[in-house]
Amino acid sequence: MSAATPAAASGSAPPPLPRWAPFEWIVALRFLREGRMQTGFIVTGVAIGVGVIVFMSALLSGLQSNFIRRVLTAQPHIQLLPPKEVARPQRGGEGNGTLQHGAIVQPPLQRLKSIDQWQAVAAQIRAMPEVATVSPEATGSALAVRGSASRAISAIGIEPERYFRIVAIPEKIVRGSTRLGATDILIGTELASDLGVGVGDKLRVSAALGANNTLTVTGIFDLGNKGANQRTTYLALHTAQSLLGLPGGVTGLDVTVHDVYAAERIAQRITAATGVQADSWIRTNEQFFTAINAQQTSNTVIRAFVGLSVAFGIASVLVVSVVQRSREIGILRAMGISRAQILRLFLLQGSLLGLSGSLVGSALGAFALVLWQRFARNADGTPLFPLAFEPWLFVAALVLATLVGLAAAVAPALRASRMDPVVAIRG
Repeated sequence: MSAATPAAASGSAPPPLPRWAPFEWIVALRFLREGRMQTGFIVTGVAIGVGVIVFMSALLSGLQSNFIRRVLTAQPHIQLLPPKEVARPQRGGEGNGTLQHGAIVQPPLQRLKSIDQWQAVAAQIRAMPEVATVSPEATGSALAVRGSASRAISAIGIEPERYFRIVAIPEKIVRGSTRLGATDILIGTELASDLGVGVGDKLRVSAALGANNTLTVTGIFDLGNKGANQRTTYLALHTAQSLLGLPGGVTGLDVTVHDVYAAERIAQRITAATGVQADSWIRTNEQFFTAINAQQTSNTVIRAFVGLSVAFGIASVLVVSVVQRSREIGILRAMGISRAQILRLFLLQGSLLGLSGSLVGSALGAFALVLWQRFARNADGTPLFPLAFEPWLFVAALVLATLVGLAAAVAPALRASRMDPVVAIRG
């Protein structure tokens, strides 16, 4: 039998191809080129699927980053608190270990107290490589008085140079500055409005234990929450310690870590190492974190279904191609082409379809993201939330679509490689 290619057998002379091109590449490209309409449809389908995956992944990533940034700019990643006081009921009898009959056990009042040896605990935490910042604070309830008006407040004593690395108060100042001397106080916008004070005015702050101090308002901030703006105030740490009756003590240690998603694991390590209760933002915002996980799960499910639709589309096109080109496959097999070469030929077609569609789809996804950033705006004209064009997302889309195309081509490729040459030529 004379050596002839499928195109030659059909009577049309194929265009010249480079001599270096492997046989599988030559035939695969020729098959794809001859079925232009099928190739165009499946590349378009893959491109739409990849574009949807890229757009949704970038959108969800930006949305989650925005949510987490808003949550964590107003609170630490981990907070260490002193142990709660627990009621210890008396035992009846001489060492019999039984409770007295009719005893009523009530939970004790939680007094304001300091973390034992907090300086050593803070130094131990700072030595951990996962930890970024550790800031002490002394927090308690107080009463802010201005003339005949008074409001209950939460007085938070801080070391500004450390605390401002955790909560970006300087970015939230609307009037005044963040100066915190021994007689200074920062207050929220709602509290300033309720008491009728401004920058430079005096406030008398009284604690529950009877201590009081007259402080000067040096700054007014907006935390983005009306309730927080009504009750939150910041003082110098030494001022708060004196006001709350905690000489040299702190009621908490605020911690930030490099990996916010590892906060719970690091908090457990801190508790095991120091013996002090450590609560992570994941635990204190459990419902929020559950919502984030639900979003990730739904996005993964959507991407899986899109990937399946792409795979079935490529597989259906290649199955049709095997049926349509059964005579050509039979001729190739009769010419001495091995089963392995036929197998590689159709696997290569699937990979090329996936790669081509992913290239076009990545461009479509990037274009959609640009349009979103340009037209999705808040009322004041600012973007709804920032979107990051992360290179790994596009690389992952290219690799994923190519692998999906390769996997989708396995069944048609096996069918083509197992064809009997004589039966295939006879049709």
